[in-house]
Amino acid sequence: MVALGYTMVYGILQLINFAHGEVLMIGAMVAVWLVPTLLAAGVPGPLVLLIVTVAAIPVCMLLSMFIERVAYRPLRNAPRLAPLITAIGMSIVLQTVAMIIWKPNPIVFPDLLPTDPVPIFGAILAPKQILILVVAATMMTGLVLLVNRTKLGRAMRATAENPRIAGLMGVNANQVIAATFAIGAALAAVAGVLVALNYNIVHFSMGFIPGLKAFTAAVLGGIGNIAGAVVGGLLLGIIESLGAGYIGDLTGGFLGSHYQDIFAFAVLILVLLFRPSGIMGERVADRA
Repeated sequence: MVALGYTMVYGILQLINFAHGEVLMIGAMVAVWLVPTLLAAGVPGPLVLLIVTVAAIPVCMLLSMFIERVAYRPLRNAPRLAPLITAIGMSIVLQTVAMIIWKPNPIVFPDLLPTDPVPIFGAILAPKQILILVVAATMMTGLVLLVNRTKLGRAMRATAENPRIAGLMGVNANQVIAATFAIGAALAAVAGVLVALNYNIVHFSMGFIPGLKAFTAAVLGGIGNIAGAVVGGLLLGIIESLGAGYIGDLTGGFLGSHYQDIFAFAVLILVLLFRPSGIMGERVADRA
């Protein structure tokens, strides 16, 4: 879901929004801030989860649109390095602001769903893991339908192809780009709440690793390609899971499963070296 935000922005602007992981973090922070109040009011856990997710989405959308308007739009025609450095700077700024507001110590995100394991075809899943699968599949399907079947989706594809020609056809490129950032932020907000629910912890730097892995997934699948981001995310998850299970045997016990993050970085390096266009090819416009 986070990789989709990366690939949508890159497909239209050819910009790597490295602050996208921090949008995920802000969504989780907003959720964990509201949870105690709602639980104290006697609201059931599943309803609390729904309410905090709905509350996190507009906050993240407004934040992402603000970032685009203030930090990225003035540099739209600048050399590629300038917006890249700005994106990294925005990531650091958002982490610092979150640390000031919510303090540097990790915050516990309570279990809002039943914890009894559910057997499915021999696998044992927690209800929150099933929810993550269902929500992710639903939102990814919804995004594909939005891009391919709606007027906004056509405008997004036209802007990605050639923003100047799209403007002559009546497409407002600034509005389309802002909408793209907002949609990506909505996906990141939901992902942030789900990450917090899955790991039961929230902290100001929690968006860095998921953001980096999402970027790796987007590159693996073919950055700028929505289907590629989905495929890349699934493949990266499988690689990490298998790697975590076998890394101990492969290294003679020298490395444990907590080193699974190295597989994301290894995949990124290998893809950039041998197939920088990704598995499904880089879908970007020729803007000559």
